[in-house]
Amino acid sequence: MASSRRTSQRNRSRGRASSSRQRAPYVVAGNPSMRMAVVFGLFLLVVLFFVGRLFCLTLIVGPENAETAISGRTETITVEAKRGTIYDRNGNVLATSVDATTIYCNPSEVTDPSGLADTLVQLFGGVKSDYTKKLASSSTFVYLYKKADVDVASTLKDMGYDGVYFLSDSKRVYPYGQTAGQVIGLCDTDGNGIAGLELYYDDVLSGEDGEIVAEYGKGGYPIAGGQQQTVAATDGQDIVVSIDIEMQEYLEERLTQAVSDIEGKRGDSIIYDGATGEILAIASTPYLNPSDRSTVEEGATTLMPINTMYEPGSIFKSVTMAAVLEAGVLTPESEIYCPAYLEADEYTVSDAHTRASQTFTLTQILAESSNVGTSLAAAELGFGPLYDKILEYGFAQKTGVDFPGESAGSCTEQSTWSLVRSYNVSFGQGISVTPLQMARFYGALANDGVAYQPHFLLSYPQTGEEATYEGTKLITSSTVDSLTGMLEAVVTEGTGTKAAIDGYSVAGKTGTAQYADDSGTYVDGSYDISFIGYLPDTDSDLVCFVGVTEVPGDRSTANAFKDIMTFAINHYKIAAQ
Repeated sequence: MASSRRTSQRNRSRGRASSSRQRAPYVVAGNPSMRMAVVFGLFLLVVLFFVGRLFCLTLIVGPENAETAISGRTETITVEAKRGTIYDRNGNVLATSVDATTIYCNPSEVTDPSGLADTLVQLFGGVKSDYTKKLASSSTFVYLYKKADVDVASTLKDMGYDGVYFLSDSKRVYPYGQTAGQVIGLCDTDGNGIAGLELYYDDVLSGEDGEIVAEYGKGGYPIAGGQQQTVAATDGQDIVVSIDIEMQEYLEERLTQAVSDIEGKRGDSIIYDGATGEILAIASTPYLNPSDRSTVEEGATTLMPINTMYEPGSIFKSVTMAAVLEAGVLTPESEIYCPAYLEADEYTVSDAHTRASQTFTLTQILAESSNVGTSLAAAELGFGPLYDKILEYGFAQKTGVDFPGESAGSCTEQSTWSLVRSYNVSFGQGISVTPLQMARFYGALANDGVAYQPHFLLSYPQTGEEATYEGTKLITSSTVDSLTGMLEAVVTEGTGTKAAIDGYSVAGKTGTAQYADDSGTYVDGSYDISFIGYLPDTDSDLVCFVGVTEVPGDRSTANAFKDIMTFAINHYKIAAQ
C-alpha cells in the first residue's frame, strides 16, 4: 500500500512536471497578435515622420524658400505723380514738370564698370567713385541717375552698356530761372518741395505716387507670368498765384541796382495790392535760381520781407500817428513844442539831424521825421493805448501769408517798457516787424482802412475753385484821410521828396533805423533804410516797399521806390484821378 501511494505520488509529480513543460513554449515564443501590433506601431511612426516632413517642406519651408527666391528678384519702383504746374496771374508757367529718364542697372550684368562710370561722369557730372561704388553693389537693382534729360539718357542708351536700363520719369523745370525763384522755391531730387511755394503747397502740387512691383529676370526686364502689381499715380493739382512775372522781373533788376548804388549789404522789396492782399512781386537779394541748385548763395532761400524781422525805424511813425489820430487826442494841425532833445532815463532822444528847439504841427513832425515830436505825440496818447493799437494793427503776430517760415515780429509787453523804450517804440526802434506787415498796414491806408490777408494763391484752375480772403476794417476812414494827407506832405516837402512822381500824388514815408550787431549793441554810422508808399489819388491801391540793409551814411531808397512804382503805373495803366 505504501508502495502504491509513492507510485501515485510520483505519477502526480510527473504529471505536474509534464504540465509545466507544455506551457513553456507559449511564454517564450510570444503572442502573434502582439507581434503584429509592435510592427504596425513602428510602421506608423515612420509614416508619420515622413508625412510630417512632407507637410513641413510643402506648407512651411517651401513657401518661405519660394518667397525668398521671389523677393530676391522682385523690385518695387516708385512711379512719381506728375507734379502740378504753378502759373503766374497772367497764365505764364513759373514751374512745371517735363519728361525725364531715370537710369538704373543690375551691377552683376555690367561688363565694363570702369568705362560706364567714366561715361556717367562725362554725361551727368559728379566723381567717378560715386558711380563705381554703386556698380560694385551686390543688389540686382541700383539707381545710377534720376530724372536725366531725355536726350542725354538717349545718348547713354545708344552706347549699349550691358546691364543698364531706363525708366520713363518726369522732372521739375523753372522757365524764368531766378526771376521769382525765391517765391516759387524748389524741389529735391525726389520731387518733394523743400522751399517757397513748392514747399508750402507740396501736398497740393505733389499728388500721390504710384508703384510698380515686379519680378525681374537677368535681363532687367519683368518676368512674363511673374508677380506684378501696379498702383497708378495720381497727378498733382495746378495752382495760379498772384505773382506778375513782368513786374517781378523789373523789381528784381531795380532792387539789385539800389543795393549797389547805396552800397548796402542786402535789399528787399514788395509790390502789394492793398485792395485784395495779393502780392504781385516780392524779392530779396541774393536771388535764388531753382534751375541751378549747384550755385545757391547763402541767404538766397530766405525771402526777407516775409521771413526776417527788423527794426523798421521811421516808416513805423505812421503807425503811431494813426493811433494818435484814432484816439482824437491830436489832429494834423495840432502843435507840439519839440525841444532839441529829450532826457529819458539815462539816455537822450534826439532827431537824426541836429536842430534847434521849435514848435511843429503833427504834419510837420511826420514830414520832417522828428523822433522827439513823435515821442511827445505818443506820450499825449499814452503808451498803453499805443501798445494796444500796435497789436490791433497786426504787428507782433503773423499775417497768415501762404509762405513757409513767416516771422511774427516782436513787441514786448508794454508793462516792461522803460521811458526810453516807450519813446523808441513810437518811432520804430525797440520793436521788430517784417516788411510784409508794414505793407499790409500801408495797404489798409491805401484801401480806406480795410486790411486783407497777404497771400499768393489765387485759384486751382483744374477745379475752377478760387481762393477767398476776408477784409478787416483796421482804421477809420477819417483817420485814413488825415494820415494820407500827412504822408503826402512827407513827399512834397519833407524827407521823401525823391519819391515824387510827375502827375501823381504819392503818400509815403522814409525810414532810417539803427541795427544791432551780434553783441546787441547798435552800430554807429550804418543804417537799415527804407521807403514805403502808395498812390492815393488813383484807381490803384498798390503799395511799394524798398529796403536796403547796413547802408553807410545818410542815404535813401526813395529813388528806387519812384522807379518801381513808375513801372507799375505804366504796366497796369494806373490813372490819376
